[in-house]
Amino acid sequence: MISRLPKWVELGAFVLALVAGVVNAIALLGFENQAVSHLSGTATLLGTHLTNPSSALLHLVLLLVSFVAGSAVAGALLHGATLKLGRHYDTALLLEAVLLLVALGLLYFGSYHGHYFASAACGLQNALATTYSGAIVRTTHMTGIFTDLGIMLGARWRGEPFDRRKAQLFLLIISGFIGGGALGAWLFREYHFMALLLPIGVCLGLAFLYRVYLVEQRFDSTE
Repeated sequence: MISRLPKWVELGAFVLALVAGVVNAIALLGFENQAVSHLSGTATLLGTHLTNPSSALLHLVLLLVSFVAGSAVAGALLHGATLKLGRHYDTALLLEAVLLLVALGLLYFGSYHGHYFASAACGLQNALATTYSGAIVRTTHMTGIFTDLGIMLGARWRGEPFDRRKAQLFLLIISGFIGGGALGAWLFREYHFMALLLPIGVCLGLAFLYRVYLVEQRFDSTE
């Protein structure tokens, strides 16, 4: 049951959703209105360009490939589909920060290649969110979260028990993503692409905190 998971799961999911919301807002405002935290719109745009090929076709393909490549990196690091202490979550977060830093540098100097690194960072983060006791959790897009929440409400109306903690987790992710979008929009107006420094710093901070937590847990287990 999800109720057995540590409380930091909710906090981590909220912060990661906030990061994704910030990055995606900056993308929408600064990357020619191109989202990078999810692929539904990008895949649709790719389909429309197939009927009328243009220079944007290759760009869209590379965005998709970059997202998948980021996810593949996380898959190679984490070796599984369930939450488990000791996996390389800190390494994945450090790599996400590096990808966002490269994206920032490229975009700051006017190179659209930064889009691909930002997309890879989101793909990597999305693969970090795993299957938590039957709850498929994703932090870079909300379609599945809203769908699962609706399924839970429908099951409750049918008389099935309602998992309050799972619902709380979903609502935290939704609020984090929306709040991140608002924060990202404000930061972009004030600092343009330098706004990416916030999600970079958050990823580095999460990696550090996870490492400290891991060391403490191992120390406690030896006592």
